[in-house]
Amino acid sequence: MSDLVIRGADAVLEDGRRRVDIAIDGERITAVTEAGKGPSARREIGGDGLTALPGVIDMHSHHREPGFTHKEDLVTIGLQCAAGGVTTSVAMPNVSPPPTTAKDLDGMLEIYRRRAMVDWNVNASGVQLPEIPELAKRGILAYKIFMVVDTGRSYPHMPGIGLHEHGELYERMLAVKATGLPLMVHPHDQSLMDAIEKAYWARGERDFRAYAKAYAHDDGVIWDTAVGVLLRLQEATGVRLHLLHTQTRRVVEMLRAAKAAGRTVSAEVNPWCFWLGNDWANIERLGSYALSYYVAPHHAEAVYEGFRDGTVDIMATDHAPHLREEKEPGRTDGWKAHTGTPSTQFYLSFLLTDVAAGKVSLERVVDATATRPAKLFGLYPRKGAIRSGADADIVLVDLAATRAITDADVLSKCGWTPYAGKRVAGVPVHTILRGSVIYDDGKPAVREGFGKQAVRVA
Repeated sequence: MSDLVIRGADAVLEDGRRRVDIAIDGERITAVTEAGKGPSARREIGGDGLTALPGVIDMHSHHREPGFTHKEDLVTIGLQCAAGGVTTSVAMPNVSPPPTTAKDLDGMLEIYRRRAMVDWNVNASGVQLPEIPELAKRGILAYKIFMVVDTGRSYPHMPGIGLHEHGELYERMLAVKATGLPLMVHPHDQSLMDAIEKAYWARGERDFRAYAKAYAHDDGVIWDTAVGVLLRLQEATGVRLHLLHTQTRRVVEMLRAAKAAGRTVSAEVNPWCFWLGNDWANIERLGSYALSYYVAPHHAEAVYEGFRDGTVDIMATDHAPHLREEKEPGRTDGWKAHTGTPSTQFYLSFLLTDVAAGKVSLERVVDATATRPAKLFGLYPRKGAIRSGADADIVLVDLAATRAITDADVLSKCGWTPYAGKRVAGVPVHTILRGSVIYDDGKPAVREGFGKQAVRVA
């Protein structure tokens, strides 16, 4: 007798989509059989009318703990993950103290072992050259470098985690290459941005509109030049480069060419590129609450095409909650508002809404949110697919269900979402992490400390 059987769900499997029973014992999937052929179980979940997807792996999330727990913490991010079908969430290093050293990473990992509610890891900072080999020994999945240091504020891109000089980047790439791990980079041309910002300020333009336009200035030049440098340095060093925040047509073209040449390059896109910052009306309506970044429609369309065909490999949330009082200053000075938007709780539903509209296939959604991140960052075959022997990380969704998102739904400490009023089609009903149901028919059932560090198996 199995511990749990999902009975008769329409499942997206590696070899196609079909109706199955999924048997689970302990933390692992033990059998995927024809519907009605699964073993008896201590608990059964009826899958009729539901679709089983691998649990979502979010490789880019700002959990805010330690140091900024007034914005978010490991409990509230765990609640959002459970409700959104995310079973593994990987943290970024802009916390306090940032994990730039093995000592500070050890402290952060200890907090996660005690408090994390879903499976996790930390993308440690790759800025301190002597620390790079030591950080790798802690079981991290990747390094992260920000090529940006904020002007006008000290967060979220604070001093000590930014690095943009080409020679320094080259040295870090060589050091990361020696570890065999990927290097994530937030691309940004700091020198160009300095010049662009000063021109806006000289004209007296400092509100949220100016901020949005500055980062998109000259058709996205700060992104294109930064990625051009990174791709050339990747070619020189051979590091496994993962580009963050894909948001221009030229970046997609450069990425496509690099992949065609057989280079070890991958990329991600974030929800704000497709469903928020790509519409100037949202910027006007929400101000800094809509920023992250403004992405002109022609760029968003090109990135979506790259996402659809797999050139842009994965979608990760870039979940970045801030309190209202940290966003409000952007009404008059966009450079004083903390940048970023929350999205973990709802982004799977955004993708499923696009599936319902025929914009992208369900199989590609599974690839982009589970299977490919697992393969790129060494978690496959333990995670990323519904298969015998894998961790029983599964989200059961109702593709026919619709709902309107409201601020009242928000489980984040920030208490708001820029997507309020958006209607989605496709809603998580049950989320299962390593065989335990952590979201049960609309109710979170997570507990503090249940999450485990998701470590490389390949």
